[in-house]
Amino acid sequence: MSSTHRRAPGTTRRHTARPLPTTVWLPTPDQPDTVPAPGAVLPNWAIEQIRTEFTHCPDQPPAALLKISIPDTGPGMDARARLVTYGNGAPSRMTMLLAEFHPDALPTPIDNPTGGTADEMPGAMGEGWSGFFHRAHRLLPADGLLLLATRQRRDDGILTDPLGSLIACARTAGFRYLQHVIVAHAHPADDRLVPTPPADASPGVIHSDLIALTAIHHT
Repeated sequence: MSSTHRRAPGTTRRHTARPLPTTVWLPTPDQPDTVPAPGAVLPNWAIEQIRTEFTHCPDQPPAALLKISIPDTGPGMDARARLVTYGNGAPSRMTMLLAEFHPDALPTPIDNPTGGTADEMPGAMGEGWSGFFHRAHRLLPADGLLLLATRQRRDDGILTDPLGSLIACARTAGFRYLQHVIVAHAHPADDRLVPTPPADASPGVIHSDLIALTAIHHT
């Protein structure tokens, strides 16, 4: 695997069930800091990669990027969210939003006696996430982008992956899935990768997930 990101061919917008098409992002060998800041999901190099990949316009510098960090998914979550703008000035128009869901902020999965799987998160679906996605959909114009960043965690030794619940909830709110980016927490060294997981990552987790969704508005 090279030190540059690679894009998997055949990114699809079909709604049939199939493995998510993925792109892998790696830091460059000379990147001095490959781990996220405490409490963050993505490292700074990945934020800059987002600005290059998603906010770049030909012959213009990357547009400003608004990042919202979600500390929890309980009622009133918006009031506790932290906002950071990357770039020069605030975004002139809300066309793209990056939302970071730290694994510690996700509700603990529970057994669902009605027949769901153990990695479903009913509390998030019924309270925080559902409202958040509907509010984000109202903010973004047609074809506006919502980027979701999170990673897996372990609960009682079981690896929990929130992506299925996140994407399902986003689709219900009016978003279309576009792409899955794997942000590797590893440093290229010669012909190998040296894992550099965040200090607060669960054992064995050496990547974060970035999901790109577009807003659909019916006229």
